[in-house]
Amino acid sequence: MSDGQHALQTNTATPTTYPEPSEKLDPRSRRVWLIGNLIGAVVTIAIVAGVTYGLYRWLEFDRMWAILVPTVLGALQIAWAFIQPEIEYRQWRFEIREDEVDMLHGVIVRTRQVVPMSRIQHVDTERGPIQRRYGLATVKFFTAAGGMEIPQLSTERANAVRDQIATLAKVHDDI
Repeated sequence: MSDGQHALQTNTATPTTYPEPSEKLDPRSRRVWLIGNLIGAVVTIAIVAGVTYGLYRWLEFDRMWAILVPTVLGALQIAWAFIQPEIEYRQWRFEIREDEVDMLHGVIVRTRQVVPMSRIQHVDTERGPIQRRYGLATVKFFTAAGGMEIPQLSTERANAVRDQIATLAKVHDDI
């Protein structure tokens, strides 16, 4: 065997592969997503209804379309508001490892993000008004490339995940 072939064989490393992350979000996340989706649906339906009414009044738009478009759009959006949280909940997984944060999410496009702890510069938790009502929080962490998040964890679990990432990433509180 020539030196070139030997070097090729000895330099070929098998990459480390990890199983998919296994930790789920809090089950209450479905309720929080549902409420957010319904609020978005109401706003969208109101805007579309206003536009179609304006078209009907000022441009002699057919009355049937002024009623049909907001009704169909509203029905579809409300149906999706109930379906999406369950699908999203089933698809979201994460795992905190000693060297990385591993996240798997997405419905149509599945995204797996593996973020090395050595790249994390900042980590915090965030709680919106609906999340506060249901005792949930989102863990946000940042690298030089941007921010990522693990949504809809119980407040206690979010605080523990935030502290675990901060410790493993050696992020110190300078306050």
